[in-house]
Amino acid sequence: MTTEQKLTHIRKVEGLTQAKLAEEIGISLGAIKNYETGQKGVGLSIVSKFTNHPRFKKYTLWLMTGDLTASTVQIAPRFLSGAKDDDQ
Repeated sequence: MTTEQKLTHIRKVEGLTQAKLAEEIGISLGAIKNYETGQKGVGLSIVSKFTNHPRFKKYTLWLMTGDLTASTVQIAPRFLSGAKDDDQ
């Protein structure tokens, strides 16, 4: 799973629209849309904004490596099958 796909899953699990996520991490809505559609790759500066945000810190290890460790509070989002995206 790509970083862009992981960010999309996290956004949906957190119940955020693309616009609300953009507002929360301080980037443009257009950038979020580009990442989620694969038109642009997520760079380190965006990952850093995301993982340093208090709401999303819990996903850091999973987002960066795909791994989880039982000794920390890192979590992976629950994937919603058939989740509808109201931003498209």
